[in-house]
Amino acid sequence: MAEIVYMPKLSDTMTDGVVAEWSKKVGDKVSSGEVLAEIETDKATMEFESFYDGVLLHIGVEKGKAVPVNTLLAIIGEKGEDISAILASAGSPAVASPVVEEKTASAPTPTPVADLPTGQAGTPKVAAEVKAPAPVSVPSANTNGRLVASPLAKKLAEEKGIDLHAVAGTGDGGRVVKRDVDHYTPYVPATQTFQSAPAGVESFTEVPNSQMRKAIAKTLSASKFSAPHFYLKMEVDMDNAIAARKAINSVEGVKVSFNDMIIKAVAAALRKHPKVNADWMGESIRYNNHIHIGVAVAVEEGLVVPVVRFADTKGIAQLGYEIKDLAGRARDKKIKPEEMQGGTFAVSNLGMYGIEDFTSIINPPNGCILSVGQIKETPVVKNGQIVPGNVLKLSLSCDHRVVDGAVGSAFLQTLKQLIENPVMMIV
Repeated sequence: MAEIVYMPKLSDTMTDGVVAEWSKKVGDKVSSGEVLAEIETDKATMEFESFYDGVLLHIGVEKGKAVPVNTLLAIIGEKGEDISAILASAGSPAVASPVVEEKTASAPTPTPVADLPTGQAGTPKVAAEVKAPAPVSVPSANTNGRLVASPLAKKLAEEKGIDLHAVAGTGDGGRVVKRDVDHYTPYVPATQTFQSAPAGVESFTEVPNSQMRKAIAKTLSASKFSAPHFYLKMEVDMDNAIAARKAINSVEGVKVSFNDMIIKAVAAALRKHPKVNADWMGESIRYNNHIHIGVAVAVEEGLVVPVVRFADTKGIAQLGYEIKDLAGRARDKKIKPEEMQGGTFAVSNLGMYGIEDFTSIINPPNGCILSVGQIKETPVVKNGQIVPGNVLKLSLSCDHRVVDGAVGSAFLQTLKQLIENPVMMIV
């Protein structure tokens, strides 16, 4: 008997799903446990396995199409089985397939355009030639500002539409005569002459937002406009951390990054300042006894935040291994939704992109997120003397409903001490 496969609800916040790829086509045999399709949710793209054995008789959702949860996704049954009655009774809502729409518009002015983005090229319109301005009056050598011209010159000027005030007279006393009108050339400043040029073309490519991008927009907009953010900033001396990292990486088979060291320091600082390791729950504040640190990772479609669980119980090398594994699977769209849930604090590091200082939007329901910039070699004052130093800028974004300024500042002070004295992380 034919079985109906519905669009599954693969995350707690999923309302729609997109078929990223079909692993089977109509007529193929399907076994229970085999991957039937890849489904894009609001958090990740996941493999969806079949629950039934049989033949794929019908595909109800085209690749790339978004449909609500519980929409008819496919029908699996015996080869040659009549499924017309099932299709008639289990119709699925029609949802438009995302189509990349390309639009082109001609520019109204002759603006040069280089390296246009992908799109259908429009037909350029030839820009209208810029007309020269009206003749500028050049005073003639007339006496006392009074126009002196012969009657014949006046008549010729009137016939030719020439302003006699612009004609230099060569007659006696600067009098304008016939020959002056005959040889008169209107004055046009050279800087006002332009050659016509082809108009540029305005072009763009419009791409429908993915489920992940929609979820990011919804979550961060809600956070930014509902949570009263405030920001605390501090500079950290990284000389000792640089030396410590060099020593750690000299051990065979060990390779840690500055980000791994910062995550370890954050975990240790959270243990000393539990009020920062908190969530806003609406009617209450949840102070977490466990420390799960979300690490922001840039992926092709946006930003995801895998969570390192019980970070305070792990060494720097182990943290580095887990972060690298989570980030790699996030970029490959192989990370599980549950691996991006449950964080109690978050860290975003843009230092590898050359960013020195920035602030982040809090990832709800967390009360804080730490922004980490680039380590910059710069002159610093030590023992009253200016010497070369290495400085890192940290910025703590706080939800004022959860964390007050004094609490956040105390946390940053402890974090600074730990990073500047790495041995304290392991004591």
